[in-house]
Amino acid sequence: MKATALLLTGLAALVCAGCAAPPTQVILLPQPGGAGAVEVSTAAGSQRIDRGYAEATVQASGAITAQQLDAAQVNTRYAPLLAVQPAPAQDFTLYFDTGGVVLTPQSEAALKTLLALARERPGGEIAVIGHTDRVGSVQSNDALSLQRARAVRESIIADGFDPNRITAAGRGERDPAVPTDDEVAEPRNRRTEVIVR
Repeated sequence: MKATALLLTGLAALVCAGCAAPPTQVILLPQPGGAGAVEVSTAAGSQRIDRGYAEATVQASGAITAQQLDAAQVNTRYAPLLAVQPAPAQDFTLYFDTGGVVLTPQSEAALKTLLALARERPGGEIAVIGHTDRVGSVQSNDALSLQRARAVRESIIADGFDPNRITAAGRGERDPAVPTDDEVAEPRNRRTEVIVR
C-alpha cells in the first residue's frame, strides 16, 4: 500500500511537472528608426530590453533573465509566429496645390499606389492626417487641413474601402515638415500623411 502511494505521488508529481507553465518570452523586434524599448516586470523584479532581438524570459517563479539574440536565432526559433505577423504600416505623403484640396500630379500617382496597397489589406485601417503651410490664419488652416484629410478619405472610400476603417484629422499648421516663419508658403507643408496598417 505504501509503495502504491509513493508511486501515485510520483505520478502526480510527473503530471504536475508536465502542467507547469512554460516560461514567458518577450522578444523586441527591430523597427525602422530603432527598436524602441520594453520593460518586463514581475513581483520578483523587472528587466528592460532596448535592442533589436533582445529577449527577456520570465520563469514561473517570476525571475527574469535577458539575453541578446541575433536575427538568425529569432527566425529559427519563431518562424511560424513571424510568418503570421501583420505587414508593417506604410506611410504615404500626398501634397496639395496652394490653398485648396487639389493634389499635385505626383501625389495623384502616389494616391493610386496607396489605393492598390489598401485593396491588398481589406481588413486594415487607414489614418489620414491633413496639414497646411503657415499662410493664413490658424483657424483657416485648421479647417483646410481637415478638408484635405477628408478629401483623401473620400477618394479612398470611393475606391471601395470600408469607411469605418478610415479616420481623418487635421493638424493645421501645427506640425510642419519644414519649419518656417508665419505667412511663408512652403509646398512641403501642404500635405496629407496617410498611414496604411
